[in-house]
Amino acid sequence: MAGPAKKVEIPEKLYFRIGEVAKLVGVKPYVLRYWESEIPALRPTKTKSRHRLYRRRDVELLIEIKRLLYAERYTIEGARKRLRELQRNGQKPEANPPESPPPKPLTMKAARALIGKIRKDLTDIIKLLEQPSADLDADGVPAMRR
Repeated sequence: MAGPAKKVEIPEKLYFRIGEVAKLVGVKPYVLRYWESEIPALRPTKTKSRHRLYRRRDVELLIEIKRLLYAERYTIEGARKRLRELQRNGQKPEANPPESPPPKPLTMKAARALIGKIRKDLTDIIKLLEQPSADLDADGVPAMRR
């Protein structure tokens, strides 16, 4: 899991080039181009020479995308959906969202109970895997039930 999100100071400028944005966001330029191809909300303007020019809101969106992907562990598809939800609710992505509080540590009793449950679940899975199954075809694929 990624550490706490660091605050990003976005300079007061109208436009940013891809190299500047990559440094601000903390990723390589090719990652920004990939995200651009996958996230419809991200559409930087392009000059006549096809150089990308990002506005402040694009940089804020990229910071949110990075947070969703790296800190929150969303997939690209999940991040795309989450951004759509935010847009639908009239919220704009935050460049520096508040940090979520760290999880509370388990008591020793709760930790032992959790480990016991995990151990039981794993034992059940092993038993299932060890059972010879008549429901499998010759390739080991579950046969269709009718």
